[in-house]
Amino acid sequence: MTRAGCWPQPAPTDSHVTEEVRILRLAAGGDGVGRLADGRTVFVPRSAPGDLLEITRFRSYARFARARVGRLVEGGPGRVEPRCAHYLADDCGGCQLQHLSHDAQLEAKRAIVTDALERIGRLTFEVPPVIGPDDVWAYRTRVTLAVGPDRRQAGFHPLDEPRRVFALERCEIAAPPLMELLRPLRTLLHLLPSDAEQLLLRLDREERLHLVVKARGETAWRTARRLHQELSAQGVGAVIWWQPGDGAARVMAGGDETFPATVFEQVHPGLGDRIRGWALDRLGVEAADHVWDLYAGIGETSTALSARGASVESVELDRRAVRLAAERERRVAGGRPESEQAGSPRVRRHVGRVEDLVDRLEDPSLVVANPPRAGLHPRVTAALRHRRPRRMVYVSCDPATLARDLAGLCAPGDARYRLTELQPFDLFPQTAHVETVAVLEGQ
Repeated sequence: MTRAGCWPQPAPTDSHVTEEVRILRLAAGGDGVGRLADGRTVFVPRSAPGDLLEITRFRSYARFARARVGRLVEGGPGRVEPRCAHYLADDCGGCQLQHLSHDAQLEAKRAIVTDALERIGRLTFEVPPVIGPDDVWAYRTRVTLAVGPDRRQAGFHPLDEPRRVFALERCEIAAPPLMELLRPLRTLLHLLPSDAEQLLLRLDREERLHLVVKARGETAWRTARRLHQELSAQGVGAVIWWQPGDGAARVMAGGDETFPATVFEQVHPGLGDRIRGWALDRLGVEAADHVWDLYAGIGETSTALSARGASVESVELDRRAVRLAAERERRVAGGRPESEQAGSPRVRRHVGRVEDLVDRLEDPSLVVANPPRAGLHPRVTAALRHRRPRRMVYVSCDPATLARDLAGLCAPGDARYRLTELQPFDLFPQTAHVETVAVLEGQ
């Protein structure tokens, strides 16, 4: 991990270090990795493989060091000028790889997945080239902004400085409608509740804009309608939500929405759909199959599995996402002839943690798992080893936890599964994140 607070307590910064370092590769978080003269590894954000640079802002640890680029002596072959004005001027922490060409980003992400498999999973597997999207800019349909002190600005945090906020003028990876919402919003921050701490800007599948204001406490927000009116007067229509404290989000102005704008959905819907299609094609669903859809989200995978003739049991912790999935299914069924509705397979939806419910599910013939960054809970891994479906597709957003979980399922000498196919996808261009789909055969 490479963010502030995730490393051991550093020794005092030595700002006088001017050692030249050659960057060899990228680490999982996007930092360049080099070797100091004393043999220790040094991690340098905003550096590229092949760079020769002088380091500054040096922090020394027992076995490694962290530093920043002081002077670029020689640029690596994949280095380019970042498009975003905030990337260097404000040291924006939202993206990590804008200084690399997209081809170099894809190769770096392939290397990150390969390294995790070998180093953490003790698995040797030929990782294919990363599949990228057509749109590597202006793709994000959801952006979360921090609100600065006294609501003077809203924006992102500088790299490694989570207590600071810089005023965002434009995010180059955000969908254009979100930036159309931000433009007038920047001058209307005084209409937010006094304890506002985050703003979620979201564009849903129906092209509707949502602004979710997350607050620290429960203080009544009396200017929400005025904010909606001011935005509308400047040609921006958005549904305004308020999420106080730890409570649920509620609509304050702009419509009577049942769609919960805080429910998780991929920020790159087009490529997300391609990943789902790729995964389901490899799963090989047949009409008699009973499938587990674990960490099911808003149910799009469950619906697709059902459409292919399978019976499905899904598990999702977010009750709002499960309710949305059921509502969508009812709308789809409402458009079918009655005869088709009667014969279509059902999806049984379970609300709760997968590790708490997995032992209550019927034996599966196939499994789809799309866990959060923490990966599979040990009880889930144990259940998968015990139930032994014939095939499983694991969709991962973190190569490290994927490698750990694959090691638990495909361990030599006690392997219950065999890794047969693996495909990384560049779901988040300009960042160090990579989505990976692994196909496992029971044995």
